[in-house]
Amino acid sequence: MLTPGEIEKLFSRFTNNKILIIGDIMVDAYIWGNVSRISPEAPVPVVNVQKRENRLGGAANVARNIKAMGAQPILCSVIGEDRKGDEFLDLLKEEEMSREGIVRSQQRMTTTKFRILGNKTQMLRVDEEKTSPVSASEKEKFLEQLGRITEKGDIDAVVFQDYDKGAIDKEIIETVITWAKSKGIPVAVDPKKMNFMHYSNATLFKPNLKELKEGTKTEFDISDTKALEEAVDLLQEKLSCDMLMVTLSERGIYLKYRFDGEQKSYREPAHKREIADVSGAGDTVISIAALCLAQDITAGDMATISNLAGGLVCEVAGVVPVDKTKLLQEAKNIYHNPEKK
Repeated sequence: MLTPGEIEKLFSRFTNNKILIIGDIMVDAYIWGNVSRISPEAPVPVVNVQKRENRLGGAANVARNIKAMGAQPILCSVIGEDRKGDEFLDLLKEEEMSREGIVRSQQRMTTTKFRILGNKTQMLRVDEEKTSPVSASEKEKFLEQLGRITEKGDIDAVVFQDYDKGAIDKEIIETVITWAKSKGIPVAVDPKKMNFMHYSNATLFKPNLKELKEGTKTEFDISDTKALEEAVDLLQEKLSCDMLMVTLSERGIYLKYRFDGEQKSYREPAHKREIADVSGAGDTVISIAALCLAQDITAGDMATISNLAGGLVCEVAGVVPVDKTKLLQEAKNIYHNPEKK
């Protein structure tokens, strides 16, 4: 177990890391307002608009979390040749993040999630997207971009952030994992349904409970620990991944991993919080997990810190990156009081 001093050193070392993030990006568009009446046209609330805001979402939110921890993100994805694509690149520029891995497509629209919030509560979400796979020419261009980035040889970890929007497929996944394994670079995966079984030999595979059940074609209650463990064992065997971490919402995280030739498990409970919005929590968990993998700390410590980070962002409305200072303080408190772990 890490000491509070070692936690500080760990967080300071994050600034030395460069993380490659591959997956589906989106613009998170927010309309914030107040609600004081019901519409006379239909039984729905009327939101009086106070503010509009665009934020980086999907895999780009992983990049925001990586940057918030002081590390350097390299984001690779496909966006449209459209107005929202322009706005996305403007957001990247504002965040001082590189666009070298971004491919633009005339055949696709830039995925956008419009969220309408009234009185700090999400009232409605409207999605604008095209989820079919990228074309052969776009994939070729994407792989060329990835090749140029990986040839530089200074990547410390890879994150696949998959939202089933079509930016990545089996060939891209296998190409990157094969390259990363040959270089000894850890690969962390936050999967979705379409490519779920294509991530063989990843270092860390992180489904949520719903994705675990769908991926293993099983059904069980969250309180059934034995069934959970059996589903995790089955999936880990099929994917041959070193670590399989299942996020369980208010019940924390369950982790199965290999250590010294043996299979071990670890359960990390959730911490009590005032939940404002769970959007983006999975992005935060995989981001911090990837940074921990790059630092080669124990699987249990990785799960503890990632779990803390995912909980922290749920205290804020909207998709936001983790606050490094708050996360550091929470981690030090936990490790200073081991009985809280």
